Amino acid sequence: MREQRTIIKKIDNFEPKDIFECGQCFRWNKQEDESYLGVVRENVLCVKKENEQIIIESFGKEDIEKLVEQYFDLKRDYTKIKEQLAKVDENMKVSIQYGKGIRLLNQDLWETILSYIISANNNIPRIKGIIERLAKKYGNKITWKGKDYYTFPTPEQLKEVTIQEYRALGLGFRDKRVYETTQRIVSKQIDLEKMRQNANTLEVKEQLLKLSGVGNKVADCILLFSDLKRLEVFPIDVWVRRVMNDLYIGEPEEEKVSKKQIEELATKKFGNLAGIAQQYLYYWRREAEK
Repeated sequence: MREQRTIIKKIDNFEPKDIFECGQCFRWNKQEDESYLGVVRENVLCVKKENEQIIIESFGKEDIEKLVEQYFDLKRDYTKIKEQLAKVDENMKVSIQYGKGIRLLNQDLWETILSYIISANNNIPRIKGIIERLAKKYGNKITWKGKDYYTFPTPEQLKEVTIQEYRALGLGFRDKRVYETTQRIVSKQIDLEKMRQNANTLEVKEQLLKLSGVGNKVADCILLFSDLKRLEVFPIDVWVRRVMNDLYIGEPEEEKVSKKQIEELATKKFGNLAGIAQQYLYYWRREAEK
């Protein structure tokens, strides 16, 4: 374990608030000094925007430069992506301007799977609370600057955990789903590494849908927000259905708009960047209505 520091000077496409509050992650928390602190694999990171720079401090096992480059997707040209999407229409242009600092994180696939199973019919504060209790109980402790943090538990660390023990952490009906999914991963019925290596998004989604608690929306979130990083998928929740209907479909009864109708429209308008377009639209509309 070692303490490290790095600085990102190009900030046009890196705004901590946009990244950590656009709905894609659950283990980042805003601090009193406006920085954001989170646990990434076996590392604690602190991210702060200061004097037009992004300063990142870490304490953990990995080299900070490699970790930051991979996790924050720094090799991807978001300026080019935004220019391409802004040509679609005025709505996209406005939403991009609102969330111009969004970057899609390369989160650990296993952590993303369990996190989004836990997210079902749940709100963000409660999701965060459950995940923190899970990590504190079964993950590894990291002590940095006098405070304790906990890694997200691995499948092996959870293989003996019972449904009752999950329930005691406040998972509710999700307890059985987390238990069953963990057992399928531990037994290699579903192989996470093979998923990462499979370039066929539909085949990977079919595998995800075999996991307990993973439906279409959760599968799409995992595909988009994990290190699988399939940018063509378009997760649809209440907010996304609303914004797509309001801006493009115009059905008086919103609930009549089908998922298939939205997906086809998203693919037609945004192509293989549909997932990033979804984040701009979702963040813009959700924040605008607060």
